[in-house]
Amino acid sequence: MKLPRDLAGRELSRALEKKFGYQVTRETGSHLRLTTQVGGQHHLTIPDHDNLRVGTLAAILGEVGTHFQLERADVVRRLFGD
Repeated sequence: MKLPRDLAGRELSRALEKKFGYQVTRETGSHLRLTTQVGGQHHLTIPDHDNLRVGTLAAILGEVGTHFQLERADVVRRLFGD
């Protein structure tokens, strides 16, 4: 499955909250800090931009996959496959 090309940072944070239990714990400047306690504590920093760059999105999803011991493709399917 291809990564979305027009995904905003806020949309990604809502999807991560719904599917993986992340919560916005801090907003500083143009970035969001998300934290989950599922599977141990894990933090992510996401740019609060209208359109995330594909490489940035891929890196964020890779971090989520590493924390939850999933392949990045599985993370993409869980977030955007429904």
